[in-house]
Amino acid sequence: MVAFGKKLKERQIEEWQGYYINYKLMKKKVKQYAQQIQVGAQDRRHVLKDFSRMLDTQIEKIVLFLLEQQGLLASRIAKLGEKHEALQQQPDISQISELREAYRAVGRDLLKLLFFVEINAIGLRKILKKFDKRFGYRFTDYYVKTRANHPYSQLQQVFKHVGVGAVVGAISRNLGDLQDRQGSYLSIYDQPALPLQDPVIDAIKAAVDRLTHSTNFLHFLAQHALIMQEELPIAIEEHVDDQKYHFMSLLLNLANTFLYMVNTYIVVPTADNYSTSLGAAATVCGVVIGAMAVAQVFSSVYFSAWSNKSYYKPLIFSSIVLFVGNTMYALAYDLDSIAVLLLGRLLCGLMLVSVFMDVSVFMDDKLVPHYTWRKFGSARAVNRRYISDCVPLKIRMQASAGFVSASALGMACGPALAGLLQTNFKIYKITFNEDTLPGWVMAIGWLLYLVWLCISFKEPAHETEESNNQQESNAEPEENDAIEKGLAQPLLLSSEDKQEEEDGDQDNDASEEAPEESRGPATSIRSAYRLLTPSVKVQLLIYFMLKYVMEILLSESSVVTTYYFSWSTSKVAIFLACLGLTVLPVNIVVGSYISNMFEDRQILLASEIVCLIGILLSFNIIIPYSVPQYVCSGLLMFVSAEVLEGVNLALLSRVMSSRLSRGTYNGGLLSTEAGTIARVIADGTITLVGYLGESKLLNLTLLPSLLICISSIMATFFTYNSLY
Repeated sequence: MVAFGKKLKERQIEEWQGYYINYKLMKKKVKQYAQQIQVGAQDRRHVLKDFSRMLDTQIEKIVLFLLEQQGLLASRIAKLGEKHEALQQQPDISQISELREAYRAVGRDLLKLLFFVEINAIGLRKILKKFDKRFGYRFTDYYVKTRANHPYSQLQQVFKHVGVGAVVGAISRNLGDLQDRQGSYLSIYDQPALPLQDPVIDAIKAAVDRLTHSTNFLHFLAQHALIMQEELPIAIEEHVDDQKYHFMSLLLNLANTFLYMVNTYIVVPTADNYSTSLGAAATVCGVVIGAMAVAQVFSSVYFSAWSNKSYYKPLIFSSIVLFVGNTMYALAYDLDSIAVLLLGRLLCGLMLVSVFMDVSVFMDDKLVPHYTWRKFGSARAVNRRYISDCVPLKIRMQASAGFVSASALGMACGPALAGLLQTNFKIYKITFNEDTLPGWVMAIGWLLYLVWLCISFKEPAHETEESNNQQESNAEPEENDAIEKGLAQPLLLSSEDKQEEEDGDQDNDASEEAPEESRGPATSIRSAYRLLTPSVKVQLLIYFMLKYVMEILLSESSVVTTYYFSWSTSKVAIFLACLGLTVLPVNIVVGSYISNMFEDRQILLASEIVCLIGILLSFNIIIPYSVPQYVCSGLLMFVSAEVLEGVNLALLSRVMSSRLSRGTYNGGLLSTEAGTIARVIADGTITLVGYLGESKLLNLTLLPSLLICISSIMATFFTYNSLY
């Protein structure tokens, strides 16, 4: 394996070499500090002071060069402005075209400068991590906070991007003016809602966003979808994307997501009554609801390879199986068989699982796309993969947000639809009532979807996959990941590097190659587990916790509310639908406002505490147990878990080793399996505790939730400084 210091040097722009961070020197200095402290030649206070001064010097060198280059760009724009004024008097089409390209050339040079800053940010972040790891300090947290918040800090110049914003504004305005506006005298300032559509401007804005780690509602929703827009657009990629993009196919994927979520939650309000009508206990509803999750646990690995070759066939297969499964669920009533009921739900969970995630690699002074496989445990994953692979970059974030919105809408519509199906009649000895109608409605829904799918879906080409597989086999995966993962990090905000193994505490930059098995993807669950750092394990624990809490709340809601409040199916359905409808408003608030004011780790910890409060308030300690107590505590748990999911997945993508981004046993599979297993355990807990009596169900099922939540909060505190 080529060491990071050497790789960093290879990526440098030759004429700017003297202005990059001297990573090799600083790494040697860290080793020297360790030796001096060991023999007593230096005290720790002096080491901290000397290392801080060295970092300040390196950052000052980088920032001053950045400002100098911004000045040169500003000078070029000023000269182009003079030509622009001359063309206003005597327009010439050829000269206008040349001037437009000249402005774009300035934009490309600005993008090059932003990449310079990003690579330096990687080096600074890695050396800070190395210092923390060597000396056991929390120096990174201290250094970033003191420098970023000081008014004279050099870091402020980078964070605020005042010069960059001015250059981008000048380029955008002039390119807008040079476009054919068909007689319009409006500028970009008169129509801020219609930004200039130019690939260079889009690339610059994306680079600035990555440096500041800014977020918004669409980005926050995309975190829930596990579709992270990590790459910067280039013309070649956009051409490929536009060729593969088919709007109706995207719409079919979103419809599939909506139907799948409706299918998951439509049975929740009536599962207890259905179980009772078949001679089982009401609490068997936990097994009925969780049967889909059980199937997903075992199907996730074995079916993943299929979607490597096709999107159309997995969607066809899943639609047919869901049609059969829902039909069996509905017929179980007339067959008087709980086994048929459970088998139908199991079939609904035997879905294909794979998602195509895209990251980026810095090559030849450009950031180009590099693709990796991540597998997941439900039919929705095929939809995630389609969005990541086949939707053009310029609308991918909107498509990702549409994916999550369809999921949230399906979560709300499922229980609401169940509440409307309050009728009872027979046709040819087949019973249609509130228990069986959810199965019949979903069977008809999947049948109609199957017909639509056969008529309208367009299978995209897979040549990109083949070429990228070839590229991956010939590349140096670990070192590419060291750069690509770093470029996606917030500037100087992460001390937990994804390249735990690669960066290595290797102090010799001459180290060239590592054994093949040490840099390839994990080949088994055991080898994947060995790659999990404490930070990753904590995030998986949090994901397990939030899925467990949500499943307990939703799955036992019908039994609990019937026992304590004598709620009808309609009331339960309204309650669950209202919970589902909170998803989008909460994400708007968090994605647009809260995530811009606080760090992800702060939101994570706060959400865990709110979830803990919700669990505590849910216990039946005060007699009588009241509706406001149940509804308010349930709302706290559900909303905090929703917020947790987006932040947790964002943090998980940052702290996970790049070796877990490829192969079958990857980070996506591990996280989804953690969530699916949590749902299975939660549903099983409801059924087992139910045999002790419905009066004990609420408190005994909440007790594991309480213990797991407390454990996750303690673990978050333990790894807090590594979560950036």
